[in-house]
Amino acid sequence: MNPAKVYYTDLRTRDGDNLPKKLQRLIRAAGIADIDMEKKFVAIKLHFGEPGNLSFLRPNYAKAVADVVKELGGIPFLTDCNTLYVGRRKHALEHLEAAQENGFSPLSTGCQIIIADGLKGTDEVEVPVEGGEYVTAAKIGRAVMDADVFISLAHFKGHDSTGFGGAIKNIGMGCGSRAGKMEQHCSGKVSVNPKRCRGCGACARNCAQGAISYGEDRKAVIDEEKCVGCGRCIGHCNFDAIRNNNFNAGELLNRKMAEYTKAVLAGRPGFHINMVIDISPSCDCCPTNDAPILPDIGMFASFDPVALDMACVDACNRQQPLPDSQLADNMAAEGFCDHHDHFTNNSPETDWRTCLEHAEKIGVGTRSYELVRVR
Repeated sequence: MNPAKVYYTDLRTRDGDNLPKKLQRLIRAAGIADIDMEKKFVAIKLHFGEPGNLSFLRPNYAKAVADVVKELGGIPFLTDCNTLYVGRRKHALEHLEAAQENGFSPLSTGCQIIIADGLKGTDEVEVPVEGGEYVTAAKIGRAVMDADVFISLAHFKGHDSTGFGGAIKNIGMGCGSRAGKMEQHCSGKVSVNPKRCRGCGACARNCAQGAISYGEDRKAVIDEEKCVGCGRCIGHCNFDAIRNNNFNAGELLNRKMAEYTKAVLAGRPGFHINMVIDISPSCDCCPTNDAPILPDIGMFASFDPVALDMACVDACNRQQPLPDSQLADNMAAEGFCDHHDHFTNNSPETDWRTCLEHAEKIGVGTRSYELVRVR
């Protein structure tokens, strides 16, 4: 496969210019106008941010993309699917409230918001995955699949399960219904080390499946029949008492996510944008955000989501870690093992390469790219 073109612009602006305008120049240069959008429904998939988190993309960027879509004759809407974990985006009413609280509205973005998998996260379409090795039919939010054109607008950042979150995570995991997210996450089950458990209750409060209870000794107990392997309890345990029993779970999650991405993109035009800014160590799904681990870099766009993510990883790995960040703390810790990759150093049990390798293998795109700079 020939290298894919990935277009890039930095964050410098001059008098009479601004970042939303620069984003519009970028996507026009990248060829978004080559897509026939006349009277077509155009889904713009992004993350509205869990309330309490301030690293999500500002609505201004969504408006910049939506305005270009409308100029091209399209009918844009912003969309995301409900979450599997406990939070304020697990059903459509809370999800819409969260989006509004974070500034997303028709006034601020110039288009409507639709939660793609409906009120309870059950409005889905089963989409066959051609060449899939792990997923036969992906469960995708119906509104995503009803759209004629698909655009991914992703905040590029670290992630404690997949290494980083970019275009493929925004598409594959983000467009899965609640059942689809369960299918992607269910590779691994967790267990509790009772010697470390303090009985604080944080894991149970954040388990959407009711899979955690407490014995007479006040130690947490996992019901494996109810556990879906989402890993939220791991992230909320401050005492390292909960671990994943399947050490391939991260690799399998990455591969399933790639297959879900293929299902979403098959058979219609797609276009992808990564904003490599405010590079937080964890996902925007967290109700808080830590300090950025790397400096802001810029905006990237491509028709190929694999090449796009690869270009963003490479750009990040050319940067120096920011001091007083999770990444810097990890690298300064006693016994640190340098993986020569910022995202693996940030979350050492992850390997993002398995996602891009599998995505390339099944035909989602190519890791080979040509970087084209836009001023």
